[in-house]
Formats: sequence, C-alpha cells, structure tokens
Amino acid sequence: MARYTGPKNRLARREGVDLGMKTVGSHAHAQLLRRLNIVPGQHGVKGKRKISDYGVQLREKQKVKRMYGMLERQFRKIFAKAKKFRGNTGEQFIQFLETRLDNTLFRMGLSPTRACARQLVSHRHVTVNGKTVATPSFEVEKDQVISLSGKGMEVPGVKKMLDEKNIQLPGWVERKGPVGKVVRLPMRTDVTDDINEQLIIEFYSR
Repeated sequence: MARYTGPKNRLARREGVDLGMKTVGSHAHAQLLRRLNIVPGQHGVKGKRKISDYGVQLREKQKVKRMYGMLERQFRKIFAKAKKFRGNTGEQFIQFLETRLDNTLFRMGLSPTRACARQLVSHRHVTVNGKTVATPSFEVEKDQVISLSGKGMEVPGVKKMLDEKNIQLPGWVERKGPVGKVVRLPMRTDVTDDINEQLIIEFYSR
C-alpha cells in the first residue's frame, strides 16, 4: 500500500478533526474547521445513519493512523509491540507513537508538520547524538540529542518554526535553536490530541 498523496484536508474532513497534516494560515485553518463536519464529496452528507461499534473503532484507528502519518502495517506493528508489554497497553501504544523520530521533531517544534519531519529525516537532515538517522520510525530514547543540519534549517517551514518565540513544548522534550533533547519518555498526560486509544485496542482485539 502506497502512502496517501492526495489532498490532506480531505482526510481531516473524513475524520471530522484537524489532523495537523498541513501547514495553513489562520484564515485557511478557520475555513477547514468550518468544513470538518462535512464529509468529502460533491454533495456532502445525504443522510446520517447510526455507526456501529466497529465503525466507531475503525474511524478512531484511521484518524490516529493518519494523524501520525503511518501506513496500516506500521501502525499495527506498533500496536502489537505495545501489547507485549506489561501494564497499560494504551499508554505504551501512545508512547511508541510519540517516540518515533518524525513525531519527536514535530513535538520539539523543529518541523511544522509530521509530514515535513519525515522528509527532513528521509533527506538526511537530522542527527541523533551526532549520527545521521534517515529512518522516520527510529525510536528515540531518554537523553538523546536531536539536531537539524544546515540544509534542514533552510527549509521555509522549518525556518519559520525556528523564528517562533512562543512555541509550547510538551514536558518530555526541550529545545534550544535547531537542537532538541529528550529529557524523559512521554506519558499519556503529555498528549493533548483527541485520541481514544481504548477504541483502537478494541478494534485490533476483535
């Protein structure tokens, strides 16, 4: 299965939430928010019908998978890995999603979107503890230092992020200029996105 390359806001409208997949101005963002309750299609919704429990679980899984920009195989693999751990499967699942290198760059404010972060990594513009890493799914660990290359800092969206003075970072990362550090592993309370991991657990446990 190839990665989705169509209109990103179309996916946001399909899931009914802003997936943060595309960098837009305030006016365009406001327009998107107004259209989130209208599913894609020329004529919109022709009539609402009750969604089954399976449908609710499927939509949540699809929403979160698209939010993190992952393919089904990758997403399912992370869930299977989380399920093997003792303790709360949902919390472990979220931690594995958050500690992907592309997401960590996004959380550090070193990239405007996860999609941009994946490109930065794939184009070898990112180092972890001084070594170039070209795999977006690379799992970061506590105390690792992540840096952007000179070319990476020249990407327009990245330059804008680096110039931003009031970026709010989650408590598990810190950043100074183009260099960030993982100060601890993320906890469930660090993630404020609209995610119901229990529905995803139920979907994969059917």
